[in-house]
Amino acid sequence: MRADRYRWIRVQLVLAALALPAFVASTTARASIDDPVLRTRETVLDNGLIVLTLEDHATPVVSFQMWVRVGSRDESRVTGLAHLFEHMMFKGSKNVPPEEHARFISARGGRSNAFTTRDFTVYLEDVTADSLSLVIDLGAERVANLVISDETLVSEREVVIEERRMRTDDRPGGRGIEALMALTFKAHPYRWPVIGWRSDIESTTVEICREFFEDYYVPNNMVIVIVGDFDTEEALDRIRRTYGRLESAAFIPRNPTTEPIQDGERRAIVHFDHKSPLLFAAWHAPGAGHDDAEALDIASQILSGGHSSRLYRRLVRDEEQALYAYGAFSEMVDEGMFYAVASVRSDATIERVEDLFFGEIARLREEPVTEAELVNAKTQIEVALIRGLQTNHALANRIGHEFSVYGRIRPLSEILERIQAVTIEDVQRVAATYLVDHQRSVVHVVAPPTEVAQ
Repeated sequence: MRADRYRWIRVQLVLAALALPAFVASTTARASIDDPVLRTRETVLDNGLIVLTLEDHATPVVSFQMWVRVGSRDESRVTGLAHLFEHMMFKGSKNVPPEEHARFISARGGRSNAFTTRDFTVYLEDVTADSLSLVIDLGAERVANLVISDETLVSEREVVIEERRMRTDDRPGGRGIEALMALTFKAHPYRWPVIGWRSDIESTTVEICREFFEDYYVPNNMVIVIVGDFDTEEALDRIRRTYGRLESAAFIPRNPTTEPIQDGERRAIVHFDHKSPLLFAAWHAPGAGHDDAEALDIASQILSGGHSSRLYRRLVRDEEQALYAYGAFSEMVDEGMFYAVASVRSDATIERVEDLFFGEIARLREEPVTEAELVNAKTQIEVALIRGLQTNHALANRIGHEFSVYGRIRPLSEILERIQAVTIEDVQRVAATYLVDHQRSVVHVVAPPTEVAQ
C-alpha cells in the first residue's frame, strides 16, 4: 500500500523513457490511436455513487477501483487519518474477519492493494471475471460495516508508526521531502505529511476515526471504476444491490484553507547522519486543470526528467558534483508544486551544487529551450500516455484519476493536442512566471555539526 501518488501521467513517465519515439512523434499515428476510455459509461446511483464502466473482453482480467475523495488535505485536527484508513479497511468488518478481504481475493488468483495521496484514497483489485461479484460484495461490506475498535486501531497504529519510521524518519530523502512540504505550504493542509505526524498517529482515538469515516466514506464521495472482461449490466445490478443501499451524506466537510502568496525565499536545514547531502527546492504552481499545466510538465521534463535532463547532465555528468538529480511538476487538486532534488557527492559541497542547480533554473527562465529539447520532452510525455492504454489496471487508474480530478475523462486526443500546442515561448514564460527566486523554498539535508571539545 503506497502513499503519495500524484498525476498518473508522471507515474508512467518512469517507465516510458524513450520507447516508441518515432511512433508517437508522428501526427498521423497520434490521430489513429484508439482511445478506449471514450467508450466509458457513466452511471450515477440514487445515493450519488458514480460508477464508470469500460467493458472490454480482449484480456480475461477485470480491474476494480474505488476512488474515495478524501486525502490528507481533508484532515484538520488530526493528521494521518486518511492513510490510517487505507490500513483499517483491511482489518475486518461485521461479516468479514480481519485480513480475510485480501485473502479471499488472493485465493482466487487476484491481487488487492491501496494507496493514499493528499487528495484521494484508492482501493484496487485486479481479478478474473468470475470474481468480480465477490469484489463488489466485499467492497460494499467494508464501507457499510467496517469494524473500528480499540483493538484494530492499536494494531494498525503500530503498523503505520513503523511505516513512518522506515519511509521518513530513517531516510534522508523522506525527511527532506517532509521538510520541503512543510516549508512550501504554510497554511494549506498540503503542508503536512500524508502518513501524518507521529504524535497525531499515537493520539488518535476510536471516536476520531469513526467521525472521519462517517464523514468521508459515503457513496456521494466515491467513484467506482470497472475496466475489463465483465458484463456491464450484471455488474451495475450487483452494485445497485450492495453499494446502492448505502446512505448519502447531506454535507461532506472540506478544509477551506487556501495558501497565501509566498513573499520571500524560505530555507530550512535538516540534520541527518548521511554521507551524501541532499538539496531540495520547490516553487508554487497552479492546481489541477490550469492552462499552464502542460507547459510546466514539459519544463520539468527538460529540467529534471531523467538522464537527458539539464540538471542531470550539468550536475552529474559535466561537473561531477552530484550523484543524481530529478524533479517533477506535481499537479494536486488545490495547489501545484514544481520541485527538484539533487544528491551531493561526498567530495563536493552542497553550496557548489546549489549554485549550479539554481544556475540551470535561471537559464530556463532567461534563455529559450532548444527545439530538440522541446520535441524530446513532448515525446517522453506522449509515450507515457500511450503506455497508459496497455493494461486494464492502467486504464482504470487513468479513468478514476481523470474523473476525480477534472470531473470528466479527457480524451487522449485532447491531451495530446494540448501537449503539442506548447511552444518554446510557453516553456520560458512559465519558468519566468513560477520559478522565481523570491518564491522558492530550499531544504538542505546535511550531517549534524561536529561538536568542538572545550
